[in-house]
Amino acid sequence: MFAALTDRFSEAFRRLSGRGTITETNVREVMEEVRTALLEADVHQEVVNTLCEEILQDALGTAVIRSLKPAAEMIGIVHKRLVEVMGAPSPGISLVEPGPTVVMMCGLQGSGKTTTCGKLAAYLRKRGQSVLVCAADLQRPAAVEQLRIVVESVAQDGTGSGRVAFHGEPDKCAEHGRATGAAVGVCQRALRRARDERFDVLIIDTAGRLHIDEPLMGELAAIDRAVEPHQILLVVDAMSGQDAVASASSFHARLAVDGVILTKFDSDTRGGAALSVRRITGAPIKFVGVGERSTALEEFHPERIAGRILGMGDVVSLAEKAHEAVDEAEAARMAEKMAQGKLSLDDLVSQMRMLRKLGPIKQLLGMLPGVGSALKGLEFDETQLDRLQGIVHSMTPSERTNVSSLDKSRIRRVAAGSGVPTADVTKLTRQFESMQKLGMQLGGMGALGRAGAMREMARSGPGGLSSKGSSRTESIKAKFKKRR
Repeated sequence: MFAALTDRFSEAFRRLSGRGTITETNVREVMEEVRTALLEADVHQEVVNTLCEEILQDALGTAVIRSLKPAAEMIGIVHKRLVEVMGAPSPGISLVEPGPTVVMMCGLQGSGKTTTCGKLAAYLRKRGQSVLVCAADLQRPAAVEQLRIVVESVAQDGTGSGRVAFHGEPDKCAEHGRATGAAVGVCQRALRRARDERFDVLIIDTAGRLHIDEPLMGELAAIDRAVEPHQILLVVDAMSGQDAVASASSFHARLAVDGVILTKFDSDTRGGAALSVRRITGAPIKFVGVGERSTALEEFHPERIAGRILGMGDVVSLAEKAHEAVDEAEAARMAEKMAQGKLSLDDLVSQMRMLRKLGPIKQLLGMLPGVGSALKGLEFDETQLDRLQGIVHSMTPSERTNVSSLDKSRIRRVAAGSGVPTADVTKLTRQFESMQKLGMQLGGMGALGRAGAMREMARSGPGGLSSKGSSRTESIKAKFKKRR
């Protein structure tokens, strides 16, 4: 995300760092580049004008010209102003007592509103809340059925301690759905059920249109009056840039929305919507959708997003993802098994699954400081993990535990069962055996020895555990065996 904007900012700041002396003219030249970058990112022109003027005044007023590190000073100033433009962090969902807390979701067709309802239910469930999701879109064909499938998928996921249920009345669709009162009645009955069954939160998925019109706003206003939602959240497509800002402004003027959810945020390479919505509409961005999974909904943190835009990474979000996905007790058990040389291929697959819970590999690496720009143009084949899992699952339980038992005939059987060349199976077994041996070697070292071994592995490159790099791996182990 923000790839183009990050590249343009980085190039502009490099020009400052590469000069022996800095003048006011140099700073103004850089600001012209920053301005162009923001406009190309589809940031609202009013926001661009104000932001650039504020940054320029800050830069000239804080002695950037006399600074020994003018580029670093400029990055700090821009970061501060970007955070202000996106607004202060806004709490995700403020719950009321007694419940249920009523959340009304609105937005245009195609914005991802229905799937976002499921993601929000999963987000709340993970935090121990029980959620009822109501299908109030009686206009779009199969909208009720689509939401039912989404909600049932979340309910079966098993993540979190809360319960998730669906409320839909498909018989009220079609000709009945054209009447405003039909949707209002569905919402009222859903609210009664939420109270009777003691749900903590009621999420209402309202109808959308391809554009904002009076019938749509009339229905939303009627639902608003009937159920008096505690929060109205607007779902907009981040990739639509200034169109997203325009629709947000229109909805906010009619409904006074409490917050915005930007969908497809992980695919938004420009960032115009994220940088414009708060300043133009006054409504805070509460969440961003960062993938297709039900868990791919994150709270919006302006300071972290500004860091990503400026290539500073987002280590805090990465740590939070790891904390949510990694079972510490399981990780400790795996480390012990590895130190004893008892790690099995089933354990390796389990670790791969845990890694994938964190999200796409390229997205995770982009959260590391300075790594984002290095990933430009690189693609990561995530299907390799599926292939590895297929190979392992084509083995018998005893073969997964003892890979040395895989002779040529067994390797051919596993390759045929998983649909891969025999060379892939052989490579996996050799890599795994090397990893087991190295794990035992590291397990017997002190902390300094382990750290040194890992440094040597890093220097050896990605072939350190490959069949080609097996000699290098052996030399690493031999070197540190002498030090023990």
